[in-house]
Amino acid sequence: MAQLIGRNIAKFILLMIAISIVTFVLVGISPIDPVQANVGQTAYASMSDEQRAQLASYWGANTPLWERYLNWLGALLQGDMGTSLRFNAPVTEVLANRSLNTLVLMAVAWILSGIIGLLMGIVAGIKQGTLIDRIIKGYCFVLASTPTFWLGLIVLMIFAVWLGWFPIGFSAPIGKSAADITIFDSIHHMILPALTLSVVGVANVALHTREKTIDIMESDYIRFAQARGLTRLQAERKHGLRNLALPAISLQFASISEIFGGSVLVEQVFSYPGLGQAAVTAGIGSDVALLVGITLVSAAIVFGGNMIANILYRIIDPRIKRGGDAL
Repeated sequence: MAQLIGRNIAKFILLMIAISIVTFVLVGISPIDPVQANVGQTAYASMSDEQRAQLASYWGANTPLWERYLNWLGALLQGDMGTSLRFNAPVTEVLANRSLNTLVLMAVAWILSGIIGLLMGIVAGIKQGTLIDRIIKGYCFVLASTPTFWLGLIVLMIFAVWLGWFPIGFSAPIGKSAADITIFDSIHHMILPALTLSVVGVANVALHTREKTIDIMESDYIRFAQARGLTRLQAERKHGLRNLALPAISLQFASISEIFGGSVLVEQVFSYPGLGQAAVTAGIGSDVALLVGITLVSAAIVFGGNMIANILYRIIDPRIKRGGDAL
């Protein structure tokens, strides 16, 4: 276990360095002028050449890319992630304010999509070829081909505009002080984004779980259990769930990256103040410091999910540990 954790730490450091370099390069070759994007076209046009040069020097627009990266890396090693141009605040402060909303939203969507997808996949696999199986497969195929932003707009239109059951957007009531906002207000504003985001991840989990369930139900030990008088559901519950655990864990933790990508669109549709919305703002404004910070945080979340999955593999199935030690 110590060797596994040590290898993962080394991979994590290399991953963070590679991601930061790629992000800097992509933002550096972007056609967006950070000075004009943050000042505004009208104000930028009214400035003199000296004022434009001063702003470009202040924001480092004319500094070579490699020099900007080394300056940023040196500051990062001292605990400084830079200052966001769009929010006019330290990147760490912006990340701290936005991360909680996104992490709560992702956690709720991740749990719901995993539970619903797993249950739907097991039912479809046990009821293979029946009407229930066809309904679940059709539902999953429709979900898999539905754009996240379009689904969010439909949900927003029906439940917020037409029915008026939920607020149109944001994470708290408008005009209400932070001291007066209750946890019920936050949950009320989070329901629609979380449901939309969870629905996106259901299809992949359900379809893969269905195929694995079918394979298990056709195995010899399940047939032997049925020959002893157990029903398909009882045989699956007593003998098949353990074999479903590993692929379910793999799919669930692999879906973290998909859910995070979907959160970018969902937060934009529902005007939900999180990392996804901040990433769009940083990209439009060529805010490299904030964009790199968000990228590193998102990569750390995905990497952490995969590392937890690897550790759980060894706990659930000791054969993986023995096979890894033999190598």
